[in-house]
Amino acid sequence: MSNYVDLKFSDEEAVTLYLYGVIEGYRTLKSIHRYAKKHLMSWFPHLPKYGAFDQRINKLNDIFIPLVDLMSTQLTNSLNMESLIGLTDSMPIIMAQRGRRFHAKVAPEIATKNGYCATKKLYYYGVKLHVIASQQAGTLPVPVCIGLTNAGMNDRKAFEQIISFLPSNMLSCYADKAYQVENEAIHQEHNVTLFTPVKKEKGQKFLDAADQWLSTAISQVRQPIESFFNWVNERTGIQIASKVRSSRGLMVHVFGRLAAALFIMRDKMIANGY
Repeated sequence: MSNYVDLKFSDEEAVTLYLYGVIEGYRTLKSIHRYAKKHLMSWFPHLPKYGAFDQRINKLNDIFIPLVDLMSTQLTNSLNMESLIGLTDSMPIIMAQRGRRFHAKVAPEIATKNGYCATKKLYYYGVKLHVIASQQAGTLPVPVCIGLTNAGMNDRKAFEQIISFLPSNMLSCYADKAYQVENEAIHQEHNVTLFTPVKKEKGQKFLDAADQWLSTAISQVRQPIESFFNWVNERTGIQIASKVRSSRGLMVHVFGRLAAALFIMRDKMIANGY
């Protein structure tokens, strides 16, 4: 809104360049800007200096959340399925880890130091990304609902907040043990049947054959959601956010990279005839 601001470099150009950079494998704003300055000046002749580009992208942080929602809706609608099978899990977004997490102060409105990633056996400062996705045969699931919470948020509580926003034709959802209700492996909730692996009773060393079979079957069904997180992180570097320096930057890091991943997924689905 300043009188002296130079708007020759448009918001559309800034967002396009950011998404293109992430899709091409550049992990920081500085590397995206450096690449554009060397190779893309004919496309972006009014590209500002790095500081101005960084500020512009952070000021546009609110754009990426509705963009992710739009892309997710388009991808889900393209499945054209009468009923959807849900897969849900969460992924840590790590801003500082181990001893450094006690000194981190970035984005205190949402980030906390009480995060724990059981897979990595890692305590961290940051946030947690929750996703409910729709199963696709033979390929990655399509995200339907996406949420961002503090690092200490229990997966079950996050699911309770999201479940009311699920599509009416998603009648079942597969999750891990963290989502279980009163140790019930199969639980009816709203209009959704929640399937989780069977938990051992206190003092029980082994599951009986039927429970073991059920747990294995449920785990196999929900495995693609883990593959989805691994794929998104591999393509965008979303899990490590140690370069983030503000709340706006955190929103850009999470939802900007998710948007880039969904653009890649859309192109793959088009190529495969969806």
